[in-house]
Amino acid sequence: MSSNPVTVTVAYHVVPGREADFHTWGWAMLGASARQPGFLGGGVLVDQEAEWHVVYRFATEETALAWEVSSDRVQWDVRTHGIAERAGRRSVQGSKQWFDTQGPPPPPPAPPAPPAPPAKWKLWFVNMSAVFPPVLLFNLIALPYLGGLNPFIRTLLLCLCVTALVTWILMPRLQRFFKKWLYPPLQALRGRHKRRTV
Repeated sequence: MSSNPVTVTVAYHVVPGREADFHTWGWAMLGASARQPGFLGGGVLVDQEAEWHVVYRFATEETALAWEVSSDRVQWDVRTHGIAERAGRRSVQGSKQWFDTQGPPPPPPAPPAPPAPPAKWKLWFVNMSAVFPPVLLFNLIALPYLGGLNPFIRTLLLCLCVTALVTWILMPRLQRFFKKWLYPPLQALRGRHKRRTV
């Protein structure tokens, strides 16, 4: 026996309702393969939901190809007409590699844990830094002109102006400015990644 046999997997799309015929054909074809030089074994892998596979092993890639291009094998392929359609062929050297490729894929790496939220006192400080200046300006500049308005209308105008300034102008800039202070572990992680990349 060769120290580096080849395992060939041939995939088929089986016509619905012809599964039993394909199963019989597969084992009969493997029986014919067993009479070829270098044949080491094989089997039919049944998959009811996707492709079916005929798997066989030969001592070398050359002996496997010699069987696949032989007139006998061509006749066996003709017999699949109306039963199944060949979908692909794959071959690997050695048995361990074949079993490795047939196993389930390794699980994806776990995503990195999200950074811990900033301390509440830090968030309070950033929010105060965003809210205090526009409220102060509104009281100094606009409030003297709005003193005669209904308190409800005056408060509504204050809230509309302040929330607009905070949401679209002040808070995005303050978050960028205080980013390293708010999320120091995340910044350290990014720094390590940059060093690895360099």
